[in-house]
Amino acid sequence: MAKPKLASLRSTLSSGQFVLAPGIFDMITARIADAMGFPALYMTGYGVTASHLGLPDAGLATYTDMVGRVRTICEGTSTPLIADADTGYGGLVNVRHTVRGYERAGAQGIQIEDQEMPKKCGHTPGRRVIAAEEMVLKIKVAIDSRDSDDTLIIARTDARTTLGLDEALRRAEAYAAAGADVIFVESPESEDELARIGKAIDKPLLANMVQFGRTPVVPADKLKAMGFSIAIYPGLALGAVAEAARRTFLHLKEAGSSIGIEVPLYETRVSGQNLHELMGFPDIWSFEKQWQLPAAKAAE
Repeated sequence: MAKPKLASLRSTLSSGQFVLAPGIFDMITARIADAMGFPALYMTGYGVTASHLGLPDAGLATYTDMVGRVRTICEGTSTPLIADADTGYGGLVNVRHTVRGYERAGAQGIQIEDQEMPKKCGHTPGRRVIAAEEMVLKIKVAIDSRDSDDTLIIARTDARTTLGLDEALRRAEAYAAAGADVIFVESPESEDELARIGKAIDKPLLANMVQFGRTPVVPADKLKAMGFSIAIYPGLALGAVAEAARRTFLHLKEAGSSIGIEVPLYETRVSGQNLHELMGFPDIWSFEKQWQLPAAKAAE
């Protein structure tokens, strides 16, 4: 069962607070981000596919792969989760199944995109989109399938790269009119394009901040001034973890020892707590002390 959340994502957006959502992909990154007090976390499809399956984000992860990770993250954190649901994993009945499953697993934001299957990462070439009318139906099915109005349906369009910004904005307006709670125009290619999106759409807007991607990385205060409500950083922790691991293993291979390693390790000296504390060992030790057998108590 998902942990009770500190606040609903909908209420946070309604209050006018800008939502800065770090990308997480496993329980280590989820617990670290959860402890920092972000208003939301973002479960990245790229990161889950890479870390869980060792595969590219190219439509290879299934609903089953992803909903299990949603459930695990929501059970272990108190921060509202926005979860990448790709295309909804099929047609309209699949969208219904996905929304129901993600919501039961604890997601408060469910992101569905208008790509053809198999989908691709939003900052890679070769993406194709379905007809806008089909995506409008997917949005309406998603809204009809949720149990709670606190579950936000986030509609993403990938039309910018292949069909241009005007078509992406036309689709964004149609998806907003269909009832999507948040609009996500993927891969705008300049700050001017971000500003156009902010002026054109009268719904909460999500910006995807990807290092070395198609879209310029813009500070949160500037995004808010442009009209955006949410910024996600899906690849930031993934890239940092991958590089830290590469440097660590390289040192071990070349030095034949971990002595003198320059990569900071997660420990009290750096983070204020050690990895045992992060993962919940103190609770286990307390439980064992409370419930140990009389013979074990006498031996202390």
